[in-house]
Amino acid sequence: MTSTELNSLGFPKPPSETRVVVAMSGGVDSSVVAAQLAEEGYDVVGVTLQLYDHGAALAKKGACCAGIDIHDARRVSEEMGFPHYVLDYENIFQEAVIDEFADSYLAGATPVPCIRCNERVKFKDLLETAKDLNADCMATGHYIQRFSGDHGPELHSATDANRDQSYFLFSTTPEQLDFLRFPLGHLASKAETRALAAKYDLAVADKPDSQDICFVPDGNYAGVIEKLRPGAAEPGDIVDTEGNVLGQHRGVLHYTVGQRRGLGIGGLDTPLYVVRLDVDQRQVIVGPKELLATRIIPVREINWLGDEPFEAQKEYHISVKVRSTRPPREAIVRPLSATTAEVELLTPEEGVSPGQACVFYDPDSSRIFGGGWIWRGA
Repeated sequence: MTSTELNSLGFPKPPSETRVVVAMSGGVDSSVVAAQLAEEGYDVVGVTLQLYDHGAALAKKGACCAGIDIHDARRVSEEMGFPHYVLDYENIFQEAVIDEFADSYLAGATPVPCIRCNERVKFKDLLETAKDLNADCMATGHYIQRFSGDHGPELHSATDANRDQSYFLFSTTPEQLDFLRFPLGHLASKAETRALAAKYDLAVADKPDSQDICFVPDGNYAGVIEKLRPGAAEPGDIVDTEGNVLGQHRGVLHYTVGQRRGLGIGGLDTPLYVVRLDVDQRQVIVGPKELLATRIIPVREINWLGDEPFEAQKEYHISVKVRSTRPPREAIVRPLSATTAEVELLTPEEGVSPGQACVFYDPDSSRIFGGGWIWRGA
């Protein structure tokens, strides 16, 4: 390899002289990344994060970074012949992710802790650890793409729209993006990833994907909140938008905006949905479906990944995604400051909830322009 020729990770030197730290969750995606890079001859170092109590985690199937996953990551590293380290990030994870999850959930928001974990743990503390290990870059198993643009590295959606994880990675900063690599983003399907796992004869080739938040493996958010914040499940009134009491609830934390089932107030002519949660008054406010439609969304903590400063234009005509499971919608983004904006949806969207992310997309390409957090506004 000549000094001007770039290796597959974008460095002008042989793979053997390129150290890459791979964030290994123990799942098939990050295992394939590590195995592939090791086979290509890179100086691979595998790192797995222990994010909560190891003993308790052993019993949690389907949760990432649990005891069995640490074992699986270590096994892959042994099979492929590269060093592997387990880092105890339990306190960092508790402070940076779990506590905020509990508090924002109790405040009536619908938090997305996976984004905060990427932002505050994996792409912050772990990334710094990778630099301490003299790594040239850090690779992950996320389905997203990084391209070199005229103004630096750009974030782009994965080739496989069904696996795309751009919604969870919008807060990746330009500085972090410079150091990160995503070797799976170009694959056409998850089947290709599993085929690679079989090719490398990895024990995790058929391991199922984790579906839930890692510290809520059974999907029981309320149960976790009650443990973290005792007394949060206090009962109260279900009221309409005029304040009329229609029934009783068993704790605000059991309800989410947009919910229709399980309200226990049947027999009405018009179906009612949860349109707002008032934690201070311990009220669940319900109303007709049309009240769920939102056109104007206040967004803050914006991470902008465009080529010019965010405030360089009065407005941007782009697409936005307000939930991970929904397609991008046409919108106008109007900057209010370097980190706040008003987003106007050209078509009103139902169930827009504080605590969710609003991610910005280029309607004419696969590029992601960052995004921010939805809140109630001043």
